[in-house]
Amino acid sequence: MSSGGLELPPGDAGHEGDSADVPPGAVSLARPVEMTSHIGPELDWSTEAWSEVRTRAQRAGRAYIWLNLVEQRLRAVVAAVLMPVYEPVHGDDWVVAAAGPAGQEWVQRAVAVREVSRRKGYLLDPADDNVLSFLTLPQLRELMVQHWPCFEPYFDERREVELALDELEVTRNVVSRNRALNEAVLAQAERASARLLEILGSGAGVPSADRLPVDAVEDLVGDRYADVVSVHPDRVRLQRQLPAEDLFGGARRLDAVGIGLNLLVQNFSGRRLVRLAEAGARVRLLFLNPASSAIKRRERELGIRKGELGRAVEMNILHMRRVRSRLRDPGAFEIHVFDETPRFTAYLVDGDGPDGLAVVQSYLRRARGMEAPVLVLRGGRPSVVRSGQEGEHGLFQTYREEFESVWSDSRPVS
Repeated sequence: MSSGGLELPPGDAGHEGDSADVPPGAVSLARPVEMTSHIGPELDWSTEAWSEVRTRAQRAGRAYIWLNLVEQRLRAVVAAVLMPVYEPVHGDDWVVAAAGPAGQEWVQRAVAVREVSRRKGYLLDPADDNVLSFLTLPQLRELMVQHWPCFEPYFDERREVELALDELEVTRNVVSRNRALNEAVLAQAERASARLLEILGSGAGVPSADRLPVDAVEDLVGDRYADVVSVHPDRVRLQRQLPAEDLFGGARRLDAVGIGLNLLVQNFSGRRLVRLAEAGARVRLLFLNPASSAIKRRERELGIRKGELGRAVEMNILHMRRVRSRLRDPGAFEIHVFDETPRFTAYLVDGDGPDGLAVVQSYLRRARGMEAPVLVLRGGRPSVVRSGQEGEHGLFQTYREEFESVWSDSRPVS
């Protein structure tokens, strides 16, 4: 007998499926369906499905970081401009007052969400215990548009701000609902975010930011990989992303060490080097001595004719000497040779400042420099500090110290 006064049917096999034996008023209970073998394969994901999911997650993650940066910056701008106007009269309710009658619905919804978050302990940082922290990007935009006369002294083009926010709205809706984000929309969102952060005065720029701008994802999680910005299978793919003009153009300081320094000598014109040096840049170039035994060993490794590599290096040195001879201050353009076994080639641009960049390649036994993998390193990155550990410098500093060591043992070229 059940708790409701109904009689349950017997559960033995003899009564299974026999309705005639069920007493009147009894309730029939469905038996659990046994798991069959065909369910497993239907629930499994194929390799292609997993690949698609990971791609979606990667794109959504990148987009979320950009959107988060924009939202935090816009929130700070709105607070800085509107709080001094409304807080003296309305106190903690200044956001409600700023929203006005047109924004009562969404601002009251933000107030309610804040109260729920308070009760459930979702507010982990006391700095977030305010209504402004619960406004979405469109609502922050609405506050900005409603009070544009207050913002106008700080921003030249209202239309440019609104266009950038319009471009972000598609991405925001897709990411907030965990839907698929295609590559074109992600690229548009990244461009719009970068432009908007620049308009809002993010303060992230460095003197040579145009050389290789700091990506938002790199800026937040790049310390997982020390100071490595990117890795390329060979120099050809490197130059697609970072042409020699972008790498060396506008440099204040250039230190380079390698066998023949072809990335610089063959891809950056002598006239550009002269202008660079005349503008105040200091250049130090370290070539492998073309008459050394290390050159001969390298020729044997690469399987090229005897003397071929030595002549190529000598031609590069002669070209750099001609560049130096055209300078008013030849001391700003130093050329040295070393006789040690070459272990790597490195180009360190502005290595003494916070915006330094380095391109590094290790020498492989059977591969020319054009074919060797390339690391791009960013100098000036804050030390990686993990719990219980001291700060550590990245690879940039390691190669810079190695350059100085080889330079101290090298000989000048007259």
